[in-house]
Amino acid sequence: MTAKSSLWMVALLSVAALTGCVVGPNYHQPSIPPPPAAFKEMPPPNPPNGSWKQAHPSDAALKGKWWELYGDPELNVLEERIEVSNQTLKAAMEQYFEAREQVRVVRANYFPTLTGGPSISRTRESYNQPGTKPDVTTYQYNTFNLEGQVSWEPDLWGEVRRSVEEARANAQASAADLANVALSLHAELATDYFEMRGLDSQQLLLNHTVKADADYLRLTQIRFRGGVATEVDVAQAETQLETVKAQAIDVGVARAQYEHAIATLTGQPASTFSLPSAPLMLMLPAIPAGVPSELLERRPDIAAAERRVDAANAQIGIAIAAYYPNVQLGGAGGFESANAGTWIQGPSALWSLGGSAVETLFDAGRRHAITAQARDAYEAQAANYRESVLQAFQEVEDNLAALRILNDEAQTQTAAVNAARRSLRISTNRYRGGVTTYLEVLTAQTAQLADESTQNDITTRQFAASVQLIKALGGGWDRTQLP
Repeated sequence: MTAKSSLWMVALLSVAALTGCVVGPNYHQPSIPPPPAAFKEMPPPNPPNGSWKQAHPSDAALKGKWWELYGDPELNVLEERIEVSNQTLKAAMEQYFEAREQVRVVRANYFPTLTGGPSISRTRESYNQPGTKPDVTTYQYNTFNLEGQVSWEPDLWGEVRRSVEEARANAQASAADLANVALSLHAELATDYFEMRGLDSQQLLLNHTVKADADYLRLTQIRFRGGVATEVDVAQAETQLETVKAQAIDVGVARAQYEHAIATLTGQPASTFSLPSAPLMLMLPAIPAGVPSELLERRPDIAAAERRVDAANAQIGIAIAAYYPNVQLGGAGGFESANAGTWIQGPSALWSLGGSAVETLFDAGRRHAITAQARDAYEAQAANYRESVLQAFQEVEDNLAALRILNDEAQTQTAAVNAARRSLRISTNRYRGGVTTYLEVLTAQTAQLADESTQNDITTRQFAASVQLIKALGGGWDRTQLP
């Protein structure tokens, strides 16, 4: 084969590689049940007591820093620290970078591999080797070699293109995973923060109750010394006071745990981190839920699942490409001489061109099994994608329902608290007037504390449910942020 014909062969195979077929199925997004026109559980209306913060026109959609909806400067500062200091988020980011570099690794297979370098050697052959002539003494010589080699496997069947497609889809899935980790961490921090502030509200309530119970104990002791109350009344008042004191102390256990969790989420040692006590006095914001069809574009976990379906589909094409011949092209060229002075000269030039095609004739069904395995993996990823869609709708509906029901419960509980406070006032006046025993007051005290504690708990649960709703809606993320 002449040099000219060899070059023509290389050029022809290059064009074939660039325009050749791509075996395997092209990707189509799996079908899912059509989303409903609206969520079954609509966001609750603003109640008459104004416990919800009205949405502004700019709040029609969640933004990236969704926690700013709550209007808490301290929460905003803590949330910002996650992007800088959280180690879980850093690990997820490095995993994305790793997947992104894998795309470059696979893309390199589009191009030939070129190697080259000089070599110099001194050789002494045996004077007694077969075929030597007694009068020939040139069995020691130098070799100066400068040679380059090129090898290339043209992508005739699209295996490299499918591999790039798979790597790109996996990188996008990793980017969506990163966004989902960030969303989960921000939501966890907000939930822990509101739970801690709810405990601060409970602590404040119990402190006020301790003070009130101490006043009741002094009143009962005065009445006992005056002969109006009994020793049983004093014992009951002491029991009530000490019980509430114990409850107030016990709140510190859970609060410390939430504070430590916040420290870890923000990348700080728990032993050096503290937040001052502050009751939960915020107004609950209105959460823009949007329409169900938008949910598919706003959930990073759904995007990650869909991208993995694409990657699995590309793997089918890679498996099918194994049925076709492997074509390898190679060449070498350079200079070789026995003397350094004639090393880089025309007569010292050398070159070679060649190619090979290898087809597997028998593999005991291995390729068939690998292809079937790839198709099964695709179906599994498609099922995971559909399940993630259904799960997303469930999470949104769950939290919309929770907010609606908790809103109704909060209004009813407010009425219960007002009634309990009125009952305690009446019982206290009756006790001061000597009409009844301290047992009636004690019953009213217990009922009021229970109702006020429940009211605080409902408020905390409302904030936690609002955070989970924001997380279920994607937290302001959308598919356009995929690289």
